[in-house]
Amino acid sequence: MALNKAVFQTRAKTAIVYAAIMLTGLFWNEWSFFILFSIVHFGAWYEFRKLVSLIGAGSSNQSVVLSITLAFLGWGIMLAANAESLDIRGYHISEAGWRLMRISTIPLVFELYRTKAFNRKNLIWSLTGLAYISLPLALLVNLRSGWIWSQAQDNGFLAHALSGFNGKIICILLVFGIWINDTMAYIVGSLIGKTPLTAWSPKKTWEGTIGGIILSSGLILLIALWQFEPSWALLIIAMVNAISGTLGDLVESKLKRMAGVKDSGSFMPGHGGFLDRFDSILLAAPAVWMVCYLLFR
Repeated sequence: MALNKAVFQTRAKTAIVYAAIMLTGLFWNEWSFFILFSIVHFGAWYEFRKLVSLIGAGSSNQSVVLSITLAFLGWGIMLAANAESLDIRGYHISEAGWRLMRISTIPLVFELYRTKAFNRKNLIWSLTGLAYISLPLALLVNLRSGWIWSQAQDNGFLAHALSGFNGKIICILLVFGIWINDTMAYIVGSLIGKTPLTAWSPKKTWEGTIGGIILSSGLILLIALWQFEPSWALLIIAMVNAISGTLGDLVESKLKRMAGVKDSGSFMPGHGGFLDRFDSILLAAPAVWMVCYLLFR
């Protein structure tokens, strides 16, 4: 198939802007990280509600107030997850998160009572949105805050082996691990992929998926070992990140197939929407958080 230069240029320009914004959010400071993923949170919620509507769960009958309330309830969870690591002149934004969560329940209950259109299917999908988008991003924010490491046992072997680790490094490894996994899976799948992985994503193969997980875990381990001591814990984190990230991609593909759309949105010309770009993180973040909690908390 001939290369479409116009499409290629659009995709390339979008990718450069995307990379610049992501790298700024990841490396600058904790505020830039939180702002970045707050934007991702609201964008992903908007696209999720559109997908649910197309799936036929009746969300189109809900009021705008109800949809906005659920999104802000989820953002309140993200604010609270900062664990007092961010503050404005001594006021911790995690406290604002708890307040926002309580305040959000007022219009939520009022809308449910007023419209009486919140059927069982809508309730399930709304709770799914909180579990699928808000909670994972809240756990990612919690990872970045360093809450887990602040309580690690100083005399533990694993804590000593990764004593140089912190929330920033783990989140960077998480994001870069997913990028590397996607790239390696595509390359391996293109070269030797023959066995379809699942009907949810017909282009993915078992060969590409396994190759991506192995190669991305190995590369992340090698990159990290330039600065840190060898540790099985790091390899476990890298592998869990790759596997769960792949599952996150498949889950979003399933949602799009149910909705009958190619992309979840169009905020990135040539690349899709928020869910298309961050679907892997939505499953990788809670999986990596759990591993880190079990190892270090």
